[in-house]
Amino acid sequence: MAPEPQGAPRHRSPGDGWVECTCGRRHWGLHGAAGLLLARRSPDGSGWDVVLQHRALWSDQGGTWGIPGGARAPGESAVGAALREAGEEAGIEPSSVRVLSTQVLDHGTWSYTTIRAEAIGSLDPRPTDTESLEIAWVSTRAVVDRPLLAAFAAAWPGLRAQVEGSAPVE
Repeated sequence: MAPEPQGAPRHRSPGDGWVECTCGRRHWGLHGAAGLLLARRSPDGSGWDVVLQHRALWSDQGGTWGIPGGARAPGESAVGAALREAGEEAGIEPSSVRVLSTQVLDHGTWSYTTIRAEAIGSLDPRPTDTESLEIAWVSTRAVVDRPLLAAFAAAWPGLRAQVEGSAPVE
């Protein structure tokens, strides 16, 4: 195992680790991974905002923006993993979230599940561990103005359409 990057957390969870995928890449999460795409109506009513995480520099593709998420623990549901990770990384309480849908990217040996949800009431997400440089509500129109995690950038057009209501829930 390679040494941990400087600044990386010292704690490990049972699902932490890299998987060499049949797609030719390696992915984080021995049992797959999941993330929370949390949305709300913009305060001025002009559109939608989503919670984004500015990833720590020591992390894979560090310095990019994506959604809070991470490795699933053994036997943990994708929804459970996404809510747990959002709590750990962004201080988002599960009681402040209404899950709307799930979308699975399945590579056979590994999968990533995006949990699309809406915020219930007032919510102030913020960095709550060393994996986040910043947590912010970002207008769906402005997401592409940030350097995005590669997989999130590829998925964003379809996810944006779902958040803004122009695509059916899957």
